[in-house]
Amino acid sequence: MDNPEFTNLSRSVQGHVVLITGAASGIGRATAKLFAREGAKVAVTDLGEERVEAVVEEIASENGVAKGWELDVTNSEQIKKVINEVALWGEENSPRLDVLINNAGLSASTSIDDPNYEAGWDISLAVMLTAQVKTIREALPHLREAKNPRIINISSTEGVGGSPTSSAYTAAKHGVVGLTRSLAVELGDEGITVNAVGPGPIHTGMTEAIPEEMKTKFARRRVPLRRYGHPEELAHGVLHLALPASSYITGHLLMVDGGMTIKNN
Repeated sequence: MDNPEFTNLSRSVQGHVVLITGAASGIGRATAKLFAREGAKVAVTDLGEERVEAVVEEIASENGVAKGWELDVTNSEQIKKVINEVALWGEENSPRLDVLINNAGLSASTSIDDPNYEAGWDISLAVMLTAQVKTIREALPHLREAKNPRIINISSTEGVGGSPTSSAYTAAKHGVVGLTRSLAVELGDEGITVNAVGPGPIHTGMTEAIPEEMKTKFARRRVPLRRYGHPEELAHGVLHLALPASSYITGHLLMVDGGMTIKNN
């Protein structure tokens, strides 16, 4: 006898409108391409019009649907303008936005006594924490109209730990985890799920300057899977949280780190 509670929840994002910040490279680019392959309409946003359009063209070459917007996530007016335009692009007569993915980030490494520390602190929190608050606030009216609204914030393994000379970055990523959990509680009765993803060591632009021998040594010592991850592997974690079928997952931090955070060193 069939279980009457089994309702065949959808594992498809076909036709969903998905906005991704920091989508011109690395994890954001891989996420944009994956969602497009899965049938979503992807709004690619990032700094640099040429970089954004390059990703849009890649998606189009694979018969995906995407449109690009240049966006500085520290600019409140740009955020408002872009989110409203994306929603209208999603569905002209009834503005639509189903999934917001806050991925924009930067690499910051400065010791606490560095003369330029405060500048690094300000930009780190502005890009990787405050911007997430701003995009969520602007997107909420549209998400509230969505059938399966999803907010996914990109944190880091630094969101649950710490490293020397990375206090600004670490503080921002801890903040993302706290923001995610609090908003999951606040927005839960509206059916809006809010989750975070914590990348571990991933082959991206932020890590390409690290010599390969150092990456290999680090992975063998710290990562149970004994390697760096690939952006597409992280993107699949994001996709899982965005699925309609993931409707009972909220306030969760999904670590995509090869097991690094659970390993005793």
